[in-house]
Amino acid sequence: MEEDQIKNSNSKLALKSSFKSVKTIDSIYTGGKVLITNDESLLITTLNEDIEVTELSTGKQVHRLEGDTEIITTMSVKPDGKHLISASRSLQMRIWDLSTGQCLRTTKAHEAPVIVMDIDHTSTLVATGGADGIVKVWDIDRGFCTHVFHGHRGVVSAVKFHYMNGQWYLASGADDCEIRLWNLQTKKCLGVLQSHVSVIRGLDFSSDGRTLISGSRDKVVNVWDWQTKELKTTYPIYETLETVGFIAKDTDLSAYDERWQSEELFYTGGDAGLVRIWSLKTGQQVQAQEKEENSKHTITDVIYSRKSEFLAAVTNDQNILIYSIPHQLRRIKQIVGYNDQIVDIAYIGPEETHLAAVTNSQVLRVYNIETQDCELLYGHQDMIICVDRSRVDGTLFATGSKDRTARLWKMKQNEENKDVTYECLGVCIGHTESIGAVALPNKSTHFLLTGGQDRTIKYWHLDLKNDTKKPRALYTHQAHEKDINTIAIAPNDKFFATGSQDKLVKMWNVDTGELLGTCKGHKRGIWSVQFSPVDQVVASSSGDRTIKLWNVRDFTCIKTFEGHTNSVLRVDFLTAGMQLVSSGSDGLVKVWTIKTNECETTLDNHTEKVWALAVRKDQKYIASAGADSVVNFWEDITREEQEQELREKEEFIIKEQDLQNFMHKKDYLNAILLALSLEQPYRLLTLFRTVMEENDQPNTITGNQAVDTILAELGKQNLEKLLEYIRDWNTNAKHSHVAQTILNCILSSHSSEEIVEMTNAKEVIDGLLPYTDRHFQRLDDFITQSYIVDYTLHAQES
Repeated sequence: MEEDQIKNSNSKLALKSSFKSVKTIDSIYTGGKVLITNDESLLITTLNEDIEVTELSTGKQVHRLEGDTEIITTMSVKPDGKHLISASRSLQMRIWDLSTGQCLRTTKAHEAPVIVMDIDHTSTLVATGGADGIVKVWDIDRGFCTHVFHGHRGVVSAVKFHYMNGQWYLASGADDCEIRLWNLQTKKCLGVLQSHVSVIRGLDFSSDGRTLISGSRDKVVNVWDWQTKELKTTYPIYETLETVGFIAKDTDLSAYDERWQSEELFYTGGDAGLVRIWSLKTGQQVQAQEKEENSKHTITDVIYSRKSEFLAAVTNDQNILIYSIPHQLRRIKQIVGYNDQIVDIAYIGPEETHLAAVTNSQVLRVYNIETQDCELLYGHQDMIICVDRSRVDGTLFATGSKDRTARLWKMKQNEENKDVTYECLGVCIGHTESIGAVALPNKSTHFLLTGGQDRTIKYWHLDLKNDTKKPRALYTHQAHEKDINTIAIAPNDKFFATGSQDKLVKMWNVDTGELLGTCKGHKRGIWSVQFSPVDQVVASSSGDRTIKLWNVRDFTCIKTFEGHTNSVLRVDFLTAGMQLVSSGSDGLVKVWTIKTNECETTLDNHTEKVWALAVRKDQKYIASAGADSVVNFWEDITREEQEQELREKEEFIIKEQDLQNFMHKKDYLNAILLALSLEQPYRLLTLFRTVMEENDQPNTITGNQAVDTILAELGKQNLEKLLEYIRDWNTNAKHSHVAQTILNCILSSHSSEEIVEMTNAKEVIDGLLPYTDRHFQRLDDFITQSYIVDYTLHAQES
């Protein structure tokens, strides 16, 4: 334990210079169709024009199926989970292999986009309903159309297969308010069911196969005897329905009233934003999910999973909310599909295992960092702007919103099953404009500071033991001339600093709210302020693209850091106050060393503004988030990189020593291979020159049979490397003799086909030819000049 603490303290004091992105929280759903495979292993969603396939349990990406640049209109997955069928506005229907992520077949399905799709339980046939009013049935594996049904006078909005008494049937509904029944054997329409007065959105058959229910935007569910084409009854649901379906009879309903346990039940979802279960016999509501406080979402689809007995509601704000049927529609999981801009984040929890993310939404998202499960906290009535957490235990956190209120939240963990729940402890009401900054103290949980567009700061007294739902503001001060963007509390909880669009940083006394001093120097508005954990220093970041350090005693500027190419939106301290980390509108995260004023490293994995930064207590991880809807987790790998560098140096020294030993022993095989692996062309050149000068075996090309053999048996990778070295040696007349000799040896022992097949063959040959021509021209000149010497000597003799 003590060793770990020493390691942690050492890592905090060692300057950080290297980070890598080890995890991201990204968007997986931007609206449209959502599917869950029957075995519940995969979640399939539409992401812009692409299809995202992720593991349902872990959130890990399995495939991203690239689209055809047009929006996906609908899709369906085989019950056996092997293939996915998708259709887009390009009128193309594609079949995908889910194991490999490959597109197996593309077919033009209809003359207008396919709107709905259903696959039969044997995974053989797919029915498609188009905007052209036509219903088609396709053989999936063979890829041809088996049936074409005409009759609807509008867009087909629902299709459902049915198998009964050895016969296949198909029901279809459209915006002509009609339901048509088709016999697949005779290829004829069995009948038309008319009663709805709006578009049909859901069709399903009962477990005994005799009853058909239909849900429509006319706010009713109709129950039909489809064989006699009679309307049995109509149940008013009082909401515009988007989906309807039966619940299996063997579902665990032990938590429900006894009278419902033997009855046929069905579910609905629509614009009321509620998943509800109803009795088919009486039309009574059996169960409804608990409505979230101030939630405004509507339900666009409900996915029924028979295996785990849950209903997954797809909402219009791109969330997937999963409700357990046996637990009376208690929400057991939620998946956030799209985050929009992330404007603030904070680590929460005793071990900082969760991350609270503020997006362009009235709902706060709290992610489990390990599993990426997300909890949605409803309460605010307008967009949340900021979040801060208590440093005491990390379970208390506060949010500020455009609804002019701040809310206090408490994270609670069940010790037995480790379930995490969240409770709203209180609402701070008093500001007249949006709240843009909240701050909780470092050593206690007795107060909260807020500031906003009304240019005032408020001190709220918190009495958590007495469970007050509405904290009192003990003082309110007009603090700035413009919007307050940021508040930071000193480590000792005695002072706090505020930053505003009026370009000023102001210091205040926490207890009295008295102004202590003003820091002037920035040329644009202040986005972030932060106290040093060690020194009496405050850091501020501004729209003027700079970060400044201020002395808390005399309020003077100590240092200015320049490097960002746009507004610096967030700043925080690292490494016991010796370093800074900042993020900006240029999409970059930078780490600075205060002593040298230098930028140690730049982290680049965002495509737009980086609004938010959060540093974990142990400073091993930094989280950054921004306008690109992505949260990046950066791991400090400075120590690992230094250790790796040290290991590489040690290995290099050992290999250097081995090379010298091999050369001394004339072990040319190992010497050449080691020089190649060390990538030391000059040592290799010296080695070859030594061998040629010694010329122990005159009948060989290089002067040594062992070297000739080594060159003949070189592997492809080493041969490519050696040819590159020869090309470079050949450019110098001094080394050309060695280069040409080794080249001769290689060409004598390796076929031309073998050399031409190399990846760098063209570059090497293009580099060798001109210089080789020049060397041979020089040799020709020498030979010509030698004749003059011969002539002179011959003349002297005569």
